[in-house]
Amino acid sequence: MGSVPMDTPSQPHTSETPFGADARVLRPRRAAPADTVRATRAEVNLAALRHNFHVLSKHSGTTALWPVLKADAYGHGAPAVARTLERAGAKGFCVALVEEAIELREAGIRVPILVMGGYYGNHHDEVIHHGLAPVVYEAGQLEAFARAVRFLGKEPLDVHVKIDTGMARLGVRPSELATFADDLVSRSELRAFGAMTHFASADAASTDHAQDQVRRFEESLATLRQLGVKPAVRHAANSAAVLRGVGLFDVARPGIAIFGVAPRTSDGVVLSDELKPVFRVRSEVIALRDVKSGEGAGYGHLWQATRPSRVATIAIGYADGFHRALTGKASVLVRGKRAPLVGAVSMDMAMVDVTDIDGITLHDEVVVLGTQEGPLGKDTITADELGGWSGQITWEILCGISRRVPRFYREP
Repeated sequence: MGSVPMDTPSQPHTSETPFGADARVLRPRRAAPADTVRATRAEVNLAALRHNFHVLSKHSGTTALWPVLKADAYGHGAPAVARTLERAGAKGFCVALVEEAIELREAGIRVPILVMGGYYGNHHDEVIHHGLAPVVYEAGQLEAFARAVRFLGKEPLDVHVKIDTGMARLGVRPSELATFADDLVSRSELRAFGAMTHFASADAASTDHAQDQVRRFEESLATLRQLGVKPAVRHAANSAAVLRGVGLFDVARPGIAIFGVAPRTSDGVVLSDELKPVFRVRSEVIALRDVKSGEGAGYGHLWQATRPSRVATIAIGYADGFHRALTGKASVLVRGKRAPLVGAVSMDMAMVDVTDIDGITLHDEVVVLGTQEGPLGKDTITADELGGWSGQITWEILCGISRRVPRFYREP
């Protein structure tokens, strides 16, 4: 198994702007393998990542894939993930924030990058400088981008119009399209290259609501064409929609499925059995002790031994994304066998009952997410399981692995 070097953290970009001098876009630094002291790490399987991309490409057909890499690629490390997927054939990427997009550009990504969050602060010039594609849905955004284009003396900026077809979060409502379109057409500095919408319930038991949103989106596109706005790229589908064949226009925006988590419908149907998990999070046993029957362990002695027990301390806690809500509910893998957490998960450590783990020693690997094969067997703890134990959705589990846990990139 090979290892791909970690990305070098990028530096803030500073520029003179029409909105204020010396504006800076800052990004938090991710822990790097070279800086690692403790053995806790997240391993990202790049072969599995490519496999998932090809599975989704098969489902999307002629619809191009622009994977969603917001929130540091769902915790996996956006620059390395983007480079891998760009080489695998991704035609573009989607992020939520300007700073996320700049990080990808500075990592060498050249395909289109769509900034979906709609908040640009005073950094409209940064969007133009880095060749990003902004999503717009308010008149104020049109004015700010047009002003930045004029100030910088640039060619017209390609924008993507977001239409609210039923999510009720962001987007131009169909009833307001005429006014918005008139404003957009009147600005020679802008060009409506794309149009998009966002599904509210593509993973519902029935696709009726998603199909209704598709109908409203198509009606809105027809309205825009009549008003002189003719986007070349239309997109709507997320992971669930791609796997169900709903809303496949010119581009699709899969997120969670790229990372090997198959969406489930609200009635429990798993939409794919072809995807492979990309993340594996592991730590080590850093202490072992014997606990007598009746003795407690951890803050508040939330756990008390009902038999003479062997307790292992592991070097991962809620500051790493191993949530306190897992206390008394979760298991981890040691030597290929499940062992239950005991006591409260603390900030930097957790404790495990390893009484039934034969041969346990200091520095044994402990897997909290992913697969482990050892002398006592082979098992997998999924992100879905962690979510069920902690009362979170799978998205939160992946995004919650903190930046202080270094990412190691693997080519098995």
